[in-house]
Amino acid sequence: MNIIFDCDNTFGVKGCDVDDGLALLYLLGSDKANLLGITNTYGNSDIETVYTATHKMLEDIGRTDIPHYKGCPRPGEKQSEAVDFLVDMVNQYAENVSIIATGSLTNLYGACQKDEDFLNKINSISLMGGLTDHLYINDTILDELNFSCDPAAAFQVLTKSRKVGIATGNNCLGAFFSYKDHVNRFQVSPEPIARYLYEKTAYWYEHNMTSYGLDGFYNWDVTAAAYLLDPELFESNKMAITPDLESLKSGFLNGRGKEILIDLPNIRDQKQFQEKVYSNYMKVKIKV
Repeated sequence: MNIIFDCDNTFGVKGCDVDDGLALLYLLGSDKANLLGITNTYGNSDIETVYTATHKMLEDIGRTDIPHYKGCPRPGEKQSEAVDFLVDMVNQYAENVSIIATGSLTNLYGACQKDEDFLNKINSISLMGGLTDHLYINDTILDELNFSCDPAAAFQVLTKSRKVGIATGNNCLGAFFSYKDHVNRFQVSPEPIARYLYEKTAYWYEHNMTSYGLDGFYNWDVTAAAYLLDPELFESNKMAITPDLESLKSGFLNGRGKEILIDLPNIRDQKQFQEKVYSNYMKVKIKV
């Protein structure tokens, strides 16, 4: 499957989420994915931080061969090297390319402005973002951080795309990965990827314990990658959503807009999902 990964990766940036980087490792560990390139967007942090973190991660794992492009830095921006790459690849692989998008959707919106048929040429889009209800973690309410970054872009992608699946914040609560399991799997493993994961994600486990009292974290973005590549891990959950620009300012999928039938998949079996994710991680060979 030809894939472009549009992400706000902050793997290794203290205080910022690791899930985009983990989604990248999931893709690299899959024999089903042909990763055409990575386009960076903002969300977890600003575009410069995201781009630098992604470049550093690709260097760390020896995969600087993967094309990597800086995207639009803010809502309303329409031009960037990421936009150009998206349009070029979608035209080159017409109807034979899929997109996983796990940050703000500004790059996709820019691609729509450059090529009005852009969304019609994509085989499928898997998104992480949006809420169907308020999201709580141990009595702490979480804000939505992807669609709400650029509501106009989110509205365009949700209402104009042919085939979209969304791993919402609510549905990703089934993607919980405990620190205990993390230690048991990676601390004593001789594999370089295990040591890399053990060392590079320690700060995020600490952050979640300090901020939310969680002995682990929710692997939001990996869920979107898994849904596209391994749909058997999920139960289809077709729902009518009614987004409008106002509702998307807070990331909510139900507003006063026109009804759209869309898939908001649920993880079928949490243990099976976890095993598949860990299996893909361990297939990644770090190149020196």
